[in-house]
Amino acid sequence: MQRATRTLVTTLITAALLVGCGSTGGLDGDLVDDWAVLPPPGPFTPAAGVCHEADFAEVVPLGAYAPVDCTAPHRVETVHVGAFPAERNKPPSTGSAELRTAFAECDNRANGYVGDNWRAGRLRLAVAVPSEQGWTAGSRWYRCDLMEVSTVEAGARVVSRTGSLRDVLRTASALRLGCQQTRTDGGGVVQTLVPVVCTERHDAEFAGVWAAPDRPYPTRSAQWAPFYAGCRSVLARFAGLPEDDDLVFRTDVVVRPPSAGRWRVGDRGIRCYLWLSDRRLTGTLKGAGPAALPVRTK
Repeated sequence: MQRATRTLVTTLITAALLVGCGSTGGLDGDLVDDWAVLPPPGPFTPAAGVCHEADFAEVVPLGAYAPVDCTAPHRVETVHVGAFPAERNKPPSTGSAELRTAFAECDNRANGYVGDNWRAGRLRLAVAVPSEQGWTAGSRWYRCDLMEVSTVEAGARVVSRTGSLRDVLRTASALRLGCQQTRTDGGGVVQTLVPVVCTERHDAEFAGVWAAPDRPYPTRSAQWAPFYAGCRSVLARFAGLPEDDDLVFRTDVVVRPPSAGRWRVGDRGIRCYLWLSDRRLTGTLKGAGPAALPVRTK
């Protein structure tokens, strides 16, 4: 009797196991045929609002893309990512209308990003594009990259920094251009502008930016005349002076255009400095008016 009972129990357990093994719970036993088909890989597009440890490069292949959080040390910050027309079959060349248009958009976006014209600070803007391989794969982006530089004069180097540049010029900032002391050659021509605090004696001050028209880069003295006239208008607004024939007798001006290379890619912003070639002072001349800058008779 006991043997019969054990045989019956064994039979029932075996049957249950066979039923369990045969049940699929809604699966057909094929582990892959119910997965959705993966979409084909699309073109790569970088992100805005991120930073990069590496130095700026005009062409960015996918393998070199390694963004970091802007709280980490970095040299470049992407403030905007735009797109070229999809129908273009190759990257735009330096000096092309497409690249100048991209720079103009980056210029506008960078101004909004930092809270003022980016040229009012120790900053440099540049446009990066995909590699030819990326372009072939369908990438049509351009990247607007902003960098802190050691000076806006010749010999500038990109500074490794921490923290985002977002809103950095919206309020007072160590990056903002202000009072300057000129260094001149034997003929009295300004060679270099050295930043100083306005409480120190100085003879120059950053007044603002003049937007030059889209024309060929000046190569002759006469072609620079509109640049000086444009900067004098900037000086008049900055110092609260009448823009009349007496303006040239109240103050001199230092004009700092972009290099010819930057001009080719679309940079048209001219930094303008008020310059007192005959004296030094302390304090700012912003809004000072005609009394602080009288007409000079000599």
